Amino acid sequence: MPHKVKKIGVGLAMLSSAIVALSSCGGGASQTANTQQPPANYQVFTVTPQSATLHTSYPATMQGEQTIDIRPKVDGYVEKIYVDEGSVVKKGQLLFKLSAPEYEQTVINSVAAINSAKADINSAEIAVNKTKPLVEKGIISEYELQTDQNTLDTKKAALAQAQAALATAKVNLGYTYVNSPVDGVVGSIPYRLGSLITSATASPLTTVANIGKVYAYFSLNEKQLLEFSRSVKGSTLDEKLKNTPDVNLTLADGSSYPEKGRLETISGVLNTTTGSASFRAAFPNPVHLLRSGSSGNVDIPQALTGAILVPQRSAYELQGKYFVYVLDDNNLVKNQEIQVMELTAGQYYVVTGGLKAGDKVVYDGTISLKDSTKIAPQTMSADKVYQDLKN
Repeated sequence: MPHKVKKIGVGLAMLSSAIVALSSCGGGASQTANTQQPPANYQVFTVTPQSATLHTSYPATMQGEQTIDIRPKVDGYVEKIYVDEGSVVKKGQLLFKLSAPEYEQTVINSVAAINSAKADINSAEIAVNKTKPLVEKGIISEYELQTDQNTLDTKKAALAQAQAALATAKVNLGYTYVNSPVDGVVGSIPYRLGSLITSATASPLTTVANIGKVYAYFSLNEKQLLEFSRSVKGSTLDEKLKNTPDVNLTLADGSSYPEKGRLETISGVLNTTTGSASFRAAFPNPVHLLRSGSSGNVDIPQALTGAILVPQRSAYELQGKYFVYVLDDNNLVKNQEIQVMELTAGQYYVVTGGLKAGDKVVYDGTISLKDSTKIAPQTMSADKVYQDLKN
């Protein structure tokens, strides 16, 4: 009997150990299930109105203040070329000399005709002077004197005609010397010595571009034109042009042109083909860095005050719409659609709807966040958020 009691005691001890072990395992699973992950940290900033400048760039083509085709008024062969392509010339400077012997011969003939007319006048004056005393003495009739006087007047008229013909001949001969009509820069010269130039010749001798001031031509589409019109103060077009700030020019190599330009004209009619309006900005060109036909980009700055801006990294685009995550009082984020301008202020969107001053926005969480997620907000200062605007 004592031996049997011993076996029962050992069995009870093993059963007790198993129950303790099971109890221990069940308690661990319950503790894991009750453990929750803390909210993730995200930087959050409060939207505050800002001042900023929008910079919008438009492709532009350059044209000189004047670009004039140099064409001769008479036919002839190119005898001399006094300038080279790209030369800077002054108004009245000699560019070409054409060989036109017929005009030289016409001048010679006109001079000879004048001399002949003068001789005829002398003879007619002698006849009048001879007849006049005879008429006074009654030797011959008054008719003879009148006839001689008429002959003298005819010879004087012939002299006047010869002088006019000489003036015309000299003008035509002067046309064989081709001068620059303006200050400017000489373009390409397609003809060489000996080339025949006539009125039927298609290409001009050259062009001279006055590039002391250069015009930059560019276009705005209808939407951009509406935004421009609404953002610039003024009730008339002239007032808006006066209130538009100076514009900048970026050259083809990406460098900034040192001179500032001014908007001078805006087309009053939209191009029905392109749906755009033509603008013209004028830039001074003191060192002739800009040339007719060159290209660049016109930058129009637009000042904003009290604007609602959000960093582009704080927003994301979905099907053509823009969204940000806004934080509520319970630290839950909400997907908020915003309306933005087509123009951007550097790395910032200009918000026209969907946000207001005082709203709290997640600075950088568009990839990892989902709607109604609870976060642990880390407040950012406005100076840090909008520091790029101060640079």
